[in-house]
Amino acid sequence: MRQTNQEIAAEVIRSVSREKPADAALREVLKRQRDLPSFDAAEISRTVFRHYRWFGWIREERNLENKMRMARLFEDRFHADARSFPLADLRAKAVPAWALEEMDAPVDWLRALQGEPKLWLRAKRGQGRGLVQKLGLIETPDLPEAFVHEGETDLFKTPEFHAGEFEIQNIASQLVSILCDPKPGETWWDACAGEGGKLMHLSDLMENKGLIWASDRAEWRLKNLKRRAARGKAFNYRGVLWDGGAKLPTKTKFDGVLVDAPCSGVGTWQRNPHARWTATAQDARELAEVQKRLLTHVAPSVKPGGKLIYSVCTLTRAETEEVVKTFDGAQSGFEPLPLTLSPSKNGRTLTSVATLTIWPQDWGGNGMFVAAWRRKA
Repeated sequence: MRQTNQEIAAEVIRSVSREKPADAALREVLKRQRDLPSFDAAEISRTVFRHYRWFGWIREERNLENKMRMARLFEDRFHADARSFPLADLRAKAVPAWALEEMDAPVDWLRALQGEPKLWLRAKRGQGRGLVQKLGLIETPDLPEAFVHEGETDLFKTPEFHAGEFEIQNIASQLVSILCDPKPGETWWDACAGEGGKLMHLSDLMENKGLIWASDRAEWRLKNLKRRAARGKAFNYRGVLWDGGAKLPTKTKFDGVLVDAPCSGVGTWQRNPHARWTATAQDARELAEVQKRLLTHVAPSVKPGGKLIYSVCTLTRAETEEVVKTFDGAQSGFEPLPLTLSPSKNGRTLTSVATLTIWPQDWGGNGMFVAAWRRKA
């Protein structure tokens, strides 16, 4: 007899640890469930993430089944009236205590963390209108290529995905590439490219012209990037290993360098609630030192008049304003560069700020911090 969805979710939760995050445990367990319908897999995923989203309220319960039942009740109550959860409750239970000391924690952010995240897509230029019709997407008034998907369809199995017509990409990540504002024919370096989400967007914005260097310290990520770029028909990039050290992968001088640095991931806590209970203040402080070194190492690669863009999906002061302060104090050859986002469909414009915090409650996606400099001529 096949396990129930609740039993499978419980199996996932029991296997989760700091070393094995909830999403990895979920993939591992679901892989063993042959012939599991996609709607059942989706329900199991929701149950697991609901457990960690409401963990602060249910942690004292000893029985896992009771915890899952209570998490569902809290979620139902939240959907009925989000403001029924007072600020004191949110501050005490939505996030670990260290987070309140290491960052600003407005009540709207705490409340946003308890809602289910949206699934964001980025359409390739010119494909958006067709995707709305074919996949039933919801348009956003902010960015012309950003859409929300609320259905049960497995998007990775759609012919449109395999044709490279869209990428699964959070709206905050999309904003970073747009704020880079790369031009066709320029030369850019995506220094911490990972599996290429922002690189793919940079390539699209550059109309597949010019060149993007893509580096990462993990060869497997670059291999995944290669497959992803082939599907998305992004051909103007060159992948290279780089460990983040002082020895750079190229002597090229760039029109723009993007450092989307490794971080504590606080900005992803709505989408990845398990991380709330594994990340620590020490993690944030140690990663801040990594971020500072990365910026120092890449700075000489920016050509005079070129841009240096720093982004992290976190909100701690150590990894945002303190990193900027350190860089400003050490790099006299750079000046703050005002970030500009062209008016969106609802008229929203971001302009004349060299640092920007993208809050989940404002944009409906991850939390993100972006800073920009221009190398003096």
